[in-house]
Amino acid sequence: MIWVICIIFILYTILIIVLTIGFNKVEKFTETIEINTTSFSIVIPFRNEAENLPYLLKSISEINYNNKLVEFILIDDDSTDDSLEIIEKVLNKISQKNKITRTDIRIIKNKRTSNSPKKDAITTAISIAKHNWIVTTDADCILPKNWLISLDSFIQKHKPKMVVAPVDYKIENNFLEQFQLFDFMSMQGTTIGGFGIDFPFLCNGANLAYKKEDFIKLNGFDGNNNMASGDDVFLFEKFIEADKNSVLYLKSKDAIVTTFPVNSWRDLINQRTRWAAKTSNFNSLKTKLIGLLVLVTNASFFYAFSLDSKLFLFTLLVVKMIVDLFLFKPTFQFFNHEIKILKWYILVSILYPFFSLYVIFKSVFFRYNWKGRSFKK
Repeated sequence: MIWVICIIFILYTILIIVLTIGFNKVEKFTETIEINTTSFSIVIPFRNEAENLPYLLKSISEINYNNKLVEFILIDDDSTDDSLEIIEKVLNKISQKNKITRTDIRIIKNKRTSNSPKKDAITTAISIAKHNWIVTTDADCILPKNWLISLDSFIQKHKPKMVVAPVDYKIENNFLEQFQLFDFMSMQGTTIGGFGIDFPFLCNGANLAYKKEDFIKLNGFDGNNNMASGDDVFLFEKFIEADKNSVLYLKSKDAIVTTFPVNSWRDLINQRTRWAAKTSNFNSLKTKLIGLLVLVTNASFFYAFSLDSKLFLFTLLVVKMIVDLFLFKPTFQFFNHEIKILKWYILVSILYPFFSLYVIFKSVFFRYNWKGRSFKK
């Protein structure tokens, strides 16, 4: 069994090195085309986001882009808090302060037709969207000032049909948030690395853009509406299958959308369980094999923990920490984060294998809560 674990770790090491090479192959995009030509409909579903909406709306008011080429559609998914009142109050305050009235911000109600509230919300917004590029983000996000300028310049230069862009965490210096940062950065690094090796397999709906006409041509979310989550990756897979070369990654610091970590371990487990619940429905066999390799690598720690030799367990931990740093280092540098090895990285590395296996187990056998609703895989 020890030899099997050694082979697993060799394969895992090869995977991380290949993804690191891919990460470095994706060139940073820094060009700015002065004349804006791309028109955007920004789609933002929300449910009970009264705490986060002021930050989102403030960032919207500061976006540097031609107002005639952009609209914001906020979709209320049956909020039970005072989200709507907060939006009205903040928009009035912004309008008075800036002496402008943003007529390009619309608030609509979600039309539920499936088991996926978020997909229904996005579909509802797209059905009334005025512009030819749809950009999705979340209500708990902060949008960068030159976000749309970067997207527009990239679209003008490369003519894609879908653009995957970076998402970052705004974190505090405590273990829960640092744990989420390392976990999230591993996904961001893997996403970019996949594009670099010509095998894109991940994206994030908090910063995703695509042509409305292609969304309609590919029948939107049809075929996976039974899954509560996956408004990003399943649509992404459709675009990849239709024309992989038209799906590109925008590696630009000006395009980084920032979101917030959750505030408790219970919320984190529910969030990661929701994310994990969709993985078995991926169409790509290679993507499933990568997920399986990561799973059995983490599961190896359980076997090593049961052995009398603590040296073997310690060796596995050190090897994995060193290997993961290959990808962590360039990813943290791109997102302007510091890797705090002694204070957080060792603790995160010890806990993560057990955390990830628990999340997988929970996603398969138990329900999870999301925005006050209960879902099953």
